[in-house]
Amino acid sequence: MSEDKRQQALDYHAYPVPGKISVELTKPADTVEDLALAYSPGVAEPVREIAQDADNVYKYTAKGNMVAVISNGTAILGLGNLGPLASKPVMEGKALLFKRFAGLDSIDIEVKHRTIEEFVDTVANISDTFGGINLEDIKAPDCFEIEKQLIERCHVPVFHDDQHGTAIVTAAGMLNALELQGKAINEAVIVCLGAGAAAVACMELLIKCGAQREKIYMLDRKGVIHTRRDDINEYKQLFANNTDKRTLEDVIEGADIFLGVSGPDLLPPDALKLMADNPIVFACSNPDPEIKPELAHQVRDDLIMGTGRSDYPNQVNNVLCFPFIFRGALDVRASRINDEMKLAAVEAIRLLAKEPVPAEVLKAARVDSLTFGKDYIIPKPMDPRLLPRVAKAVADAAVESGVARIEMPENYMEGK
Repeated sequence: MSEDKRQQALDYHAYPVPGKISVELTKPADTVEDLALAYSPGVAEPVREIAQDADNVYKYTAKGNMVAVISNGTAILGLGNLGPLASKPVMEGKALLFKRFAGLDSIDIEVKHRTIEEFVDTVANISDTFGGINLEDIKAPDCFEIEKQLIERCHVPVFHDDQHGTAIVTAAGMLNALELQGKAINEAVIVCLGAGAAAVACMELLIKCGAQREKIYMLDRKGVIHTRRDDINEYKQLFANNTDKRTLEDVIEGADIFLGVSGPDLLPPDALKLMADNPIVFACSNPDPEIKPELAHQVRDDLIMGTGRSDYPNQVNNVLCFPFIFRGALDVRASRINDEMKLAAVEAIRLLAKEPVPAEVLKAARVDSLTFGKDYIIPKPMDPRLLPRVAKAVADAAVESGVARIEMPENYMEGK
């Protein structure tokens, strides 16, 4: 970032008041009568109703529209383990996005702990306060165990967005890119540079979309993850390929897809040259991708390129899904966010990119036109159609898969 942009970012977070979120009142509190209803003695009445039937908490409190964004700060953006307090600007930002894009109230919670068990206990013990739990910026492999235990212990949906949000948007964009490049997902050779939470989740979801596990080559800092390595955890083990290939250059030769969830400038131009005709490159390291789009297009004129940045085409951004997944899940009081709901989100996002783009989206994106093609394979984050399309698809899938606790509201999302 330039010094001017850096100062602009700091000023944005500091002024006119510190932070990005606040609490607003939804009921009048101007008179003695108002206060008597808001607090004592009137507040006793909903207390009694909830004590008689716990589901009344959704009728008399904000629980059904409230998401907690929770982190321990062990994997903040691409900056690493900087601690819980350093994660707070990011968690506040996530709360801002929930409100801006899905109308969901959200509060950030930063947890200090010594063990996974302490973190899980803390979150589980407060989880009933909220309609859903969004986990964020938690290092791998801890995040896998944390999410697994919390899903088992909590009565509300728990979703680690760094894993599943990234995977959903990646899959949506990847399916469209494969279609445009004339390739089938079940035949595609995939190279994944990075082996953390996002990498594992992306590959698992692509497999659910039809990719073949034996055609996936995953690399960590030590190179290709293969069956003869004895230094890999159980999650990397899922992608241990029975191969003699050891380097990025070995596995990328003839590959159809490169997915980078690693670090800046880790895809050399000479390696990109080795890929198959009409390759797909998602270089998602943020803020600096594995290869800069300008350089990638100089090397290959037949590729489809995506990054995690908003200043290039095809931004692979979690905001395309997580607000709307929670919106749909909370509106039918889903007990969890399952694979059916994730795949429904993939399909809704993927199909939206094929539709004509409204003028308001073009204006917000500062472009004259957007048409489904190499430079437009996934919708823009500010597309207002994402809310009704993705939320309804997710809610439908929750009902059909049996995890919804109530029926979908009549005329759900019509007019949105």
